[in-house]
Formats: sequence, C-alpha cells, structure tokens
Amino acid sequence: MIWLRFESRLCAEPPVIWLHVTTMRGVNAELLPLVRMSSPKRYDCMTLREAPRGELLFHSWLLLFGLLPFDRHALSFESIWDYGFQEHSSSWLQRQWRHRRVVELLPGGARLVDELEIVPRFAPPWLVRFFVACIFRHRHRRLRRHFGSLD
Repeated sequence: MIWLRFESRLCAEPPVIWLHVTTMRGVNAELLPLVRMSSPKRYDCMTLREAPRGELLFHSWLLLFGLLPFDRHALSFESIWDYGFQEHSSSWLQRQWRHRRVVELLPGGARLVDELEIVPRFAPPWLVRFFVACIFRHRHRRLRRHFGSLD
C-alpha cells in the first residue's frame, strides 16, 4: 500500500474552493496540462453534493497531456460531507484508489488536504508513488496559482 498526503493553504473561503474542486471542470483545471479525466457530458457541471454514494458514478479515461489514454478509472464515492469526500475507486492500473479530500477554514482562507491510499495492480510501488506524487504536486501548484497561497 502507498500512502501520500498533500496540503495547501489557500486564500479563499471553503465554499468558494469547494465549488471549484468538486466539478469535473475544476478537477481538470487542476490536472491539465499533464492529465485530463473524461466524463459523460451530464457530469460536466454536477457537484459532488448530487453524486450517489457507494456506487459507480461513471467510468473515466485518464488522458496523458489531455490526449493519450493511459488508464480507465471507475469513480465511486464512499462518503461526502460539507467540504470533504472519501473516494474509493479502482482502475486498470490501481487495484484500489482511496482519495480523501478535505477543505478546512483557516484565518484568511482555507487548508485543502488530499490523502491517498493506493494499491497498484502491477506497476512497482516506487514508480506509482513517483507519478502520483508528481500529479498531486502539480494539482496543488495549480490550486495555489488559482486561489493564491497563505504561505
């Protein structure tokens, strides 16, 4: 099992951040230009509040540089609460992908924390750790650029 944690202190209130990071448009704004996640059109503007819990939401292609498919993700949420979610998904490359995201109020802004537990299917754990860490460091840089940083 691989465990990773990423944290950013952002210059925006939790509701503003949450509205951005819980739509596919916002997710892809974090990921691009490295990766893009496909989604059915009807989910483009849906927020997590409307997502079902404990069942498959949809399948998504992960596209390297927005073009080259490299994984197929089965997106599912265990729980969703005010400014937080626990995703429990799988993909062709990951037997288990557990992603917990929380946005917490701070003086002058908010803290966004991503915690990941990953069980790779066949790739060496060191390689998966390296690539996932690169993607999430990129995501957090994009979030800090978008909202500004308290640090």
